[in-house]
Amino acid sequence: MNEGTYNDLSKYRLTRAHETLDEIPTLMSLGYYNTAASRLYYACYYAAVALLVKNNITANSHAGVKTMLGLHFISKGFISKNSGKVYSTLFEFRQRSDYDDFVYVEKDEIEEAYPKAKEFISEIDSILDYKPKEKEL
Repeated sequence: MNEGTYNDLSKYRLTRAHETLDEIPTLMSLGYYNTAASRLYYACYYAAVALLVKNNITANSHAGVKTMLGLHFISKGFISKNSGKVYSTLFEFRQRSDYDDFVYVEKDEIEEAYPKAKEFISEIDSILDYKPKEKEL
């Protein structure tokens, strides 16, 4: 891929992060807390991938994205350690809600995680400094 393609892919992933984050209030209002937990993770995952792609850093798995994010951005202070913890927590949320049996994520867990996920994505927004597209009505 060339630099323009990396930029386009990075912008696409960041857009997906915001779109996925926008799903959370609806999922919560319908009581789909396990799905909301998974989508919160994916919103942050898409943002993390946007950051990695923009910087030509590859990861071949979800765990790899988490590792590369820590190695290149959290450990160097580009992303706060608190946001790093949020990403790890959401990673575990997703694992529990998608793969474990008889696990139910509670409403209060999502209500606590949602603003933290928004902050994580906001930090990446600030680093990437893309101008968002206007939503069409």
